[in-house]
Amino acid sequence: MLPVFLPTDFVAWGLFVLLILAVRHVRRSPELARRWRMVFARPSAAASAAVLAIFLLTALMDSIHWRDALPPADASDAASAVQAYSPEVKSLLDVVILERLKAAGDERSYSMPFALREFDKTTVFKDGHAVRDFQPLKNAGKLFGHRTRTFELVKGTLIAAIAGGVTAFLAWIFTALAIARRRNATFTQTLMVMRNRDGRFPWRPAMLVFTVAWLLMVWLILIWPNWHVFGTDAVGNDVLYEAVKSVRTAVVIGSLATLATLPFALTLGIAAGYFRGWVDDVIQYVYTTISSIPSVLLIAASVLMVQVFLDKHPELYQTSLERADLRLMLLAVIIGMTGWATLARLLRAETMKLSTLDFVSAAKALGVKPFAVMRRHILPNVMHIVLIVTVLDFSGIVLYEAVLSYVGVGVDPTMHSFGTMINSARSELSRSPMIWWNLLASFLFLVTLVLSANIFASAVRDAFDPRAAGRGRA
Repeated sequence: MLPVFLPTDFVAWGLFVLLILAVRHVRRSPELARRWRMVFARPSAAASAAVLAIFLLTALMDSIHWRDALPPADASDAASAVQAYSPEVKSLLDVVILERLKAAGDERSYSMPFALREFDKTTVFKDGHAVRDFQPLKNAGKLFGHRTRTFELVKGTLIAAIAGGVTAFLAWIFTALAIARRRNATFTQTLMVMRNRDGRFPWRPAMLVFTVAWLLMVWLILIWPNWHVFGTDAVGNDVLYEAVKSVRTAVVIGSLATLATLPFALTLGIAAGYFRGWVDDVIQYVYTTISSIPSVLLIAASVLMVQVFLDKHPELYQTSLERADLRLMLLAVIIGMTGWATLARLLRAETMKLSTLDFVSAAKALGVKPFAVMRRHILPNVMHIVLIVTVLDFSGIVLYEAVLSYVGVGVDPTMHSFGTMINSARSELSRSPMIWWNLLASFLFLVTLVLSANIFASAVRDAFDPRAAGRGRA
């Protein structure tokens, strides 16, 4: 086995490490801890955070890659032969979950969700005559013999409900026992607290989301190996498999592009508001010029230059996945480098206001250098704006990737992404009969991710924005 380290793997795991460090920092700051408790006290925010955690876990499992070793061509000369590796790059998500769940192998072409036969008729020869008919699928419904499809689906659903319900119930009981032991309360008192009628157990909505996700996972374990839950696409690939693999692309490009905006926005926005004068004029001219150019055209031109760069430097990658991943990382950086103007404007205005306050004037009078003033006094007081804008921008960038892939300047066509799925569904919706399940799968996953991010961002804004808090009290 040969480990493969993709650039975006470091991004995904780096995001996880940053989250751990952020939690550690919040626990050491009473004021930050109070504000984050306000965020998670809202049931919708706690539930949305649980959904985002599931997406992040999926992306992390899909960010551990390797290539399997190939057996030597000549067994007698195996000791001296150079070890060769498969060109296929696998991930932990593929091996642990998806390869065990998705229907074994691929079909010939389109098939509807839970179908037993292909969607289009095929010409076959029977008894020397050409016959057009809907051919049976190779890998769907092979294990139930004479039993009907409805019987198998109902049976699998009931078994999943029982098995998943029992395990989920035990998890809730163990959680209640752990809380009772920690708080030195009785088990009955803890169960009353977990009902969250008085707001003392804000994690109840998150536990409900994890419970539903677990029930769905158990159902897929029983159903997915024998059925194509969301059907198959034009080349016979399982659509649900494609949608799950697209989660990593959305999470990586949303987080990396958001983080890529911070160095430019923080440096230029704070410098423009603090120094003013000609520095402010130059920075305003730069971000006004960038804002005047249509972002799609600017990104498209940058992506074309990246494409030429990759074509001229094939030594940077060994497999097609490494090439597609490098393009994904560069695309996220390009989106970040072209999207910092809005945050820079907000930071400029806030820095101008902070520069007139007494503690900044006192620091200047004591001879503190400008960069030290910006780092010690300005930056900590504008971080709430940075947090609010970055959380709000995450969902927008995820949607932006779908739009870019739809117009053909997004991720590599060989990489799984929601934009690629939507792009392929464009022609499928215009045919007759219509192919709708490819768009449905990408729509459900994308809406779940974006809606959860927006709900969580709204709670963060209300907790950290002083003006929003003031409106809430009023």
